[in-house]
Amino acid sequence: MARAALSPDAVVSLAVAIVDEEGPAALTLSAVAARAGVATPSLYKHVRNLAELRELLSVRILNEMAEHVGAAVLGRSGDDALRALMEAWRSYVTRHPGRYAAVIQVPDPATAEAGARLIDILFAALRAYGLEGSDAIHAARSLRAAAHGFSVLEAAGAFGLPEKLDESYDLLTHMIISGLHSPR
Repeated sequence: MARAALSPDAVVSLAVAIVDEEGPAALTLSAVAARAGVATPSLYKHVRNLAELRELLSVRILNEMAEHVGAAVLGRSGDDALRALMEAWRSYVTRHPGRYAAVIQVPDPATAEAGARLIDILFAALRAYGLEGSDAIHAARSLRAAAHGFSVLEAAGAFGLPEKLDESYDLLTHMIISGLHSPR
């Protein structure tokens, strides 16, 4: 990549390629600079430091996830929307495990807007269950934890037993949906 072609967006694209191919631990400014064919100091015109690059990378990935999950849920409601959301979450993570692992998972001002887009989709999918206020927050947390946990474990190859993963995930989805239909 020519120096003139560098921009913050191009630097993030290079970071995406690194985490896709080598995992989040491989993301360094020197690795990005090497891919760009420039000296590391040349990157400072586009990102302040590695922390900012990680924030920009997280924003990109969260926006990608929101687009992916949002497209899957669009036009659906209730159980159908929740199934689509959970399957879209899983498919994103298993197709892009390095990207997903690179996301800053804790609330962070730099990623707040992108994270809110994804969480808003989750809340919209839960609306059909009549949940409001803290009940909606608890349900959203539970749904996120279930989809996140299963997907991360699957992407890492952590399920060694012979049963089909699709069947396990279908059961998990069924359990979440059944729980949402059951009064507490």
